[in-house]
Amino acid sequence: MTLQAIAETRWNIVIGGRSVEVAARYPVENPSTGRLLASVPDCSKDDVDRAVRAAKAAQTAWGALPPRRRGALLRAYAGVVREHREELASLDAVDGGFALEMMRRDVDAGIELIELFAELGLALGGRTIPVSENLHFTNNEPYGVVARIGAFNHPAFFALSKIAAPLMAGNSVILKAPDQTPLSSLRLAELAIDVLPQDLFITISGRGQTAGRAIVRHPEIRRIGFIGSTETGRAIQRDAAETGVKHISLELGGKNAQIVFADADLEKAAQGAVSGMNFNWTAGQSCGSTSRLLVQESIAEAVTERVAELVSAIRVGHPLDEATEMGPLVSEAQLRKSEYAIKRAQEEGARVVAGGGRPASVAPGGWFIEPTVLADVKRGSFVEQTEIFGPVLSIVTFATDDEAVDIANGVEYGLTATIWSSDVTRALTTARRVEAGYVIVNGGSRHYWGVPFGGIKASGVGREESTDELLSYTEVKATTVILS
Repeated sequence: MTLQAIAETRWNIVIGGRSVEVAARYPVENPSTGRLLASVPDCSKDDVDRAVRAAKAAQTAWGALPPRRRGALLRAYAGVVREHREELASLDAVDGGFALEMMRRDVDAGIELIELFAELGLALGGRTIPVSENLHFTNNEPYGVVARIGAFNHPAFFALSKIAAPLMAGNSVILKAPDQTPLSSLRLAELAIDVLPQDLFITISGRGQTAGRAIVRHPEIRRIGFIGSTETGRAIQRDAAETGVKHISLELGGKNAQIVFADADLEKAAQGAVSGMNFNWTAGQSCGSTSRLLVQESIAEAVTERVAELVSAIRVGHPLDEATEMGPLVSEAQLRKSEYAIKRAQEEGARVVAGGGRPASVAPGGWFIEPTVLADVKRGSFVEQTEIFGPVLSIVTFATDDEAVDIANGVEYGLTATIWSSDVTRALTTARRVEAGYVIVNGGSRHYWGVPFGGIKASGVGREESTDELLSYTEVKATTVILS
């Protein structure tokens, strides 16, 4: 989709199978230039209420369908999305500043998860419990209307993958589009018109303090899934508690560690450190980015040199350029956070061994910064403790296994961890000791669909991308039939 086409499109929400105008709109910027890209609906509390009422009316018939029938309709929707792959990827590339090829992969991954959950439908069958001579059984029943609140860094992927489980479980879904990158989420709701039942899936756009808060506080929404910052996650918990008893799952921040022991395959570990930072995918703007590289002292120099070499080779450019490997950050605010972190790290004794400034390969304008590697980062320093959410990788050294674990666990977060060692006992012992919800041994940080993904501590509650997520969008009802 071209810049002109995006600017000329009248972006609206869809209710009742048609485009609906709302009273207010807000601007969305192009991160490659910093200029206006489009204007989108800034939904009010009344707009949210209208959407929820429509979604509630749609849910009853949908929830009554057998799971296999729901799965067939979801697969049909996935087929329509596949036909619009290039359009959706282009929207995210322009809207978020992400490399086009990576956004194609995001759309593909979202489709895969819709198809995965369509296959998992029979997991909703409940069970029988032989506790007496009578019949005791359970059913997994949908909540009704649920809300999914997405993040800016994987717009189409989060929209597709995070509506999949609640829809398959028999709910209708209100999707809150990310403030900064709402376009693909709005378009996905339009693509659902001719495939899914009317009002089953409604996208709401609007700034978080109004539209997002109205969704969280709506009395008809008792199940909410959120992806975003820890601070916003806590605010959602507070708001929800004030207006009802709600089930909330949260995928929040991360300051994830890759631990490289001296007996590891150093080349694979260096490559894993770079891929795990998601430089190419989201310019490091990912809660799963392994932004702390913990390296044993005896190999620190060699690993640092190789990582710096790999990062320096990343091509930064316009997201629609097929040669681009990393685009700009999503906003000026995100750019300033990275710039501040680099400056603060140097003041605290760290060395910039790759990147650190604005790339010479791009024209003036936009929120560009080079992928950056910091060496000699001190344990407990600002950049070692703080989630930067940008392309800034910190290298910290350790002497012993115990010290590596202490450093890895010495932050408030606990989302992912990666361990590199040729000693399986050492690797698995370390995996057991690290405080993280998702651990990979001898591989770059990546997701495997069907394996529960989620964090502990300040990184959130709940698990996604698996049967755990599907069942979390249901409530268990137990029934007893007296037979004697």
